[in-house]
Amino acid sequence: MSKGAATRQAVLAEATEVASRLGLGGLTIGSLAARLDMSKSGLFAHFRSKEALHLQVLAYARDAFSAEVVRPALRAPRGEARLRALFENWVGSFDFAAGCLFVSASTEFDDQPGAVRDQLVADHKDLADVIAQVFRTGIAEGEFDEAADPERFAHDLHSVMLGAFHARRLLNDPRTETWTRQAFEALLDAARPKSD
Repeated sequence: MSKGAATRQAVLAEATEVASRLGLGGLTIGSLAARLDMSKSGLFAHFRSKEALHLQVLAYARDAFSAEVVRPALRAPRGEARLRALFENWVGSFDFAAGCLFVSASTEFDDQPGAVRDQLVADHKDLADVIAQVFRTGIAEGEFDEAADPERFAHDLHSVMLGAFHARRLLNDPRTETWTRQAFEALLDAARPKSD
């Protein structure tokens, strides 16, 4: 990796950390330059605009989340084992800056049209598609009911995870992990083939 690319990665890592705590709106080229002890003009040369910075931070966070949560799960055996791996990795990411960023940015930009919102929508749809596809492999393996709706399962799991994130990060509820695991098991049980 070139020195410029390494610098850019270090800047994006720091920017993701800052944005996960302050929101993307609180992240500016000027504030990031001051935090990194870099010149504003030097940082501007990397990103050119606040929106470009935000989009690149989202891309960095997306890659980090994928590396931490999605890609390792896809190495698990098809079906329920893969779905469980995805869930476990996701639960383990609650204190991970990239995961925090997507939750906070979604709330921050849900009613702000533009390129950042569009990218967030695409990222969330991509994650839902991954969950649905992993669930489909469970149907193909005979582990889940053929009549089960993969998109509905993805929606329900995402809802559970958002609730868990809120309970863990905001409320600091010690029951969060237990309840989240119980909710996940209930989703799996509801999706299993029905006995005659």
